[in-house]
Amino acid sequence: MPRKTKIICTLGPATETEEVISQLIEAGANVFRLNMSHAKHEWAAEMVKLVRAQAEKAEQHIAVLFDLTGPSIRTGDVDGSISLVEGDVVEFRKMGTNPTVEKSTTVNYAGLMADVHEGDTLVVDNGALLMRIDSVESDRILCNVRTPGSMGSRRHINLPGVRLNLPALTDKDHRDLALAVECGADFIAGSFVRDAAHVRELREAMNALEGEAQLVAKVEDQEAIKNIDAIITEADVIMIARGDLGTEVEFEELPLLQRRLVKRCHELSKRVIVATQLLESMLTNPTPTRAEVTDVMNAVYEEADALMLSGETSVGRYPVRCVDALVRIANRMERSGGHGFGDSVLLRDERQKVARAAVLLADSLPDARIVVLTRRGVLANKLAILRPKTGALYAVTPKAEVCRLLSLTRGVEPIRLAYGANIEETIQRLTTHLLKEKKVKPGTPIVIVSDLLSDHFAANSILLHHA
Repeated sequence: MPRKTKIICTLGPATETEEVISQLIEAGANVFRLNMSHAKHEWAAEMVKLVRAQAEKAEQHIAVLFDLTGPSIRTGDVDGSISLVEGDVVEFRKMGTNPTVEKSTTVNYAGLMADVHEGDTLVVDNGALLMRIDSVESDRILCNVRTPGSMGSRRHINLPGVRLNLPALTDKDHRDLALAVECGADFIAGSFVRDAAHVRELREAMNALEGEAQLVAKVEDQEAIKNIDAIITEADVIMIARGDLGTEVEFEELPLLQRRLVKRCHELSKRVIVATQLLESMLTNPTPTRAEVTDVMNAVYEEADALMLSGETSVGRYPVRCVDALVRIANRMERSGGHGFGDSVLLRDERQKVARAAVLLADSLPDARIVVLTRRGVLANKLAILRPKTGALYAVTPKAEVCRLLSLTRGVEPIRLAYGANIEETIQRLTTHLLKEKKVKPGTPIVIVSDLLSDHFAANSILLHHA
């Protein structure tokens, strides 16, 4: 059986060559992510060209994801780093103001002082440093260091439980969004999405540029958790960004929260990505820790659509081995079955009910395959979210861009194939292709699902065919 769980790789200095990108595709990468927090525009545009060229060479449908920086709060530039011990006083001040204590840095968010209060917790660099806010003034805050460490330049700041009045999109995000549209990005991710209005704002900005990418909402703080149903409904894909989210909640709550979010995405028929620190030790080590293997297996068992590698492939020493590790773990776990969240999908329209009927039929037939004829990929996603147990789910479309969009959907193998003049000709072309590629054997039962109108095949129809 082909692997169902999809793999997202972040490109960076370790993977920016044709050779390595080709190796990642061969190893099993389905989507390449460009992290605009660190990428220059010229570099990002060049990476898109390389990915497209290598995907065509490998005859694979590979998508590109632009990940916008979002309204993150970061420290200013410092000389080297600031060494901190427990009890030290650290100052975070507005740009253009002078320091009043020895250990001081600026912040890029001028509204920080209005949003926080004395006693709030301030977390720097994804939990590397914990501080308590002791004093809030109009142009600065003073914090007491609770854990020792060093603070470098442009380190990310989290404020667990604090409602921040940050904009949905920064000026940099708008510039990066324009580049993503120009490059024909398949997916665009909005960082630090806090409510559905933020997703709508991103979509409106993209539409104004005539972009057609699908939007990924990154769930990274407690505010997003409070508004999760509305965010899931508004976005095309949800990403559980466990780095920042892990600093916003108690660490023992994170696995439970991940499972709840994955299940809710299933219930509301939305694709979901599990991201961050999946194979963190492989930044420097050639094999994963046993705990990392278990973490990845858990995400596969929950039947998430995709797993995302960040630093492991952008700056790590073993990017191709990381992809190989995910492939091996996913293949093994998928043979053991999944959590079954597909059974909890809420069937809210006729198309979803037809999809359920098709899955039930295919699952009742030995060695059956599902084929969905789709022009936009919508019906293919509705079938996939039900997590059929059949050998494979093929999505047939004449459009290359739809194939790329489906490269993120669990269990779907997209096939680009021109439709015939009628449904009989289309089915004949499809059967010939599947037999030629040895995806089926003569006599294999094929459940064909379509929402295309034709003279003999009504919208939202199911047809049982044998190869």
